[in-house]
Amino acid sequence: MNATITITDPDLLAKLTAAPGFVEIRDPAGRVLGTFFLDGYGVPPPGVTSPISDKEFEEARKQTGGKPLAEILKRLQAGEER
Repeated sequence: MNATITITDPDLLAKLTAAPGFVEIRDPAGRVLGTFFLDGYGVPPPGVTSPISDKEFEEARKQTGGKPLAEILKRLQAGEER
């Protein structure tokens, strides 16, 4: 079930508007009530397009393999190329 809450407090609206991407809402005791994405977060500005097409992106997501991060970091620390 979805709910809509209208915020009328100007100070709270200013804080929410100025917040980066994620907003974590807490009660006075510090308990997290929810984490929200601000509208438009992750959307490129008008006129900006990705150099990768949607089809290419989906194909790349299907790729499997690679190495564990721990192994990559170990090799980087050792100065190895691959």
